[in-house]
Amino acid sequence: MNLPTLRQLQFLVALGETSSFSRAAEACHVTQPTLSAGIKELEDMFGVSLAERESRGATLTHAGEIAAARASALLADAHALVQSVTSAGALFSGPFHLGAIPTIAPFVLPQTVSVLTRCYPDLKLYLTEDRTSRLVDRLRARTLDAAFIALPWDAPGIDTLTLFDDEFLLAAPAGHPLTRKNGLSPEDLKDEDLLLLDDGHCLREHALSVCRLKPGPGREQVSATSLGTLVNMVAGGLGVSLIPRLATDHGLALGPDVALRAFVTPVIGRHIGIAWKAGSPRAAEARELGELVREQLRPHTATAG
Repeated sequence: MNLPTLRQLQFLVALGETSSFSRAAEACHVTQPTLSAGIKELEDMFGVSLAERESRGATLTHAGEIAAARASALLADAHALVQSVTSAGALFSGPFHLGAIPTIAPFVLPQTVSVLTRCYPDLKLYLTEDRTSRLVDRLRARTLDAAFIALPWDAPGIDTLTLFDDEFLLAAPAGHPLTRKNGLSPEDLKDEDLLLLDDGHCLREHALSVCRLKPGPGREQVSATSLGTLVNMVAGGLGVSLIPRLATDHGLALGPDVALRAFVTPVIGRHIGIAWKAGSPRAAEARELGELVREQLRPHTATAG
């Protein structure tokens, strides 16, 4: 059985609304003979009369009214289909699930959310903060569209874009000898009580890597769950730590009991990047989001090569 075209259904709906072949043709931007032919094709297809031609217009038959009502619903669905697909093809429309690790989220997401919601009013943004391994698992499962993570991170099946370098700074109790040392280098930390985040945080591994240190018994006894707790431990005189410049430049509270010092040769502890599942249909949006964040933070960061 042949099926009616959307154009034929449009003719029928217009005829029912105008009760006139000439006005219906005008509404559909076709000639009257074209519209009449379309209605006749529908009648032949259905095997029933859909309209009664009269000298002063036209009236839909009972079958025509039923067909017009269903046709109107089908045309509305077709319009919604076009709108949905068009929106899906546009950047940042509809739901977008974005993740970030805890040592990035508080310092990147506020500006990012502000810009995205202002520039893309049709976007529905959902945020998740979690450790890198769990974010990567969610990217693979497609329950996240993109995530801000610290690189390097080996994750097969995940594409990444490096956005900028994040320098590590020494955080020490105010008055600590290292805060007065000229030519500060990572080797100066080998005999210090280095405070770290809990095992599982990638910042911990990056800190140990740049200092060429291995976790020791003392370092296992004192650890923190967040950068804020880490700073409080430093302020309490429990040791020294490495704090990302990203955090210190974007709102991490230090207080008067903590001194920050840069190393004589900048220590690039990690690279901030955005990740997404390889082959994801949201890859273009992930890249665009990464570029947006890079631009937002440009005054405070060094662009990654």
